[in-house]
Amino acid sequence: MMKNRFDEQVEVLNTQMIEMGSLIETTIESACDALQTADLQKAREIIEGDALVDRKEREIESLCLRMLLTRQPVAHDLRVVSSALKMITDMERIGDHAADISEIVTMMNFSAAMQPEHFGAMSRAAIEMVHRAIDAYVRRDVDLARDVIASDDTVDDLFCDVKQELIELLSADASRGGEALDLLMIAKYFERIGDHATNIAEWVEYSVTGLYKGDVLQ
Repeated sequence: MMKNRFDEQVEVLNTQMIEMGSLIETTIESACDALQTADLQKAREIIEGDALVDRKEREIESLCLRMLLTRQPVAHDLRVVSSALKMITDMERIGDHAADISEIVTMMNFSAAMQPEHFGAMSRAAIEMVHRAIDAYVRRDVDLARDVIASDDTVDDLFCDVKQELIELLSADASRGGEALDLLMIAKYFERIGDHATNIAEWVEYSVTGLYKGDVLQ
């Protein structure tokens, strides 16, 4: 009976995790759209909506703590709950970064020509990492989680490309230093989003296999 009750709570946890994952995917995609179109209203809505992500994190955290305290899970069950607690922290930070990007959008004034060539590719790669990390959790797909982890190198390389392009743009027109700095900050937020997606994927792998960050079976 106790096991059945725990299984029911796991189903609730999975549903809430999927809801939070969908929320942050929508949020970061909207932030990217606001950036590309200079949509100030959308950017403000994203900033205000960050409270929804924070609220969902608290709801899941509360559920996980109740499961730990009342059910005292072990082995795989414990990994499922503890991994969820870790993942929601990274999900919440992704939401924060989307709000950070949106805040810069509300304050900056830049032309499309100022955006580095690799800027769009980097933002798309980071968003795709988030999408696949959430998908890996939903499907309990270890191979997909490992693909996400490997993809972080691509985002890192694109960040270096963007940084170099901004240096070159700035050297050609030093008066646009403010724009260059804003775009560099946004690129850094996308790079951090990739890092958080990697963390989520690592916890997916751990929840399924019990292995974390390159551990090997003894």
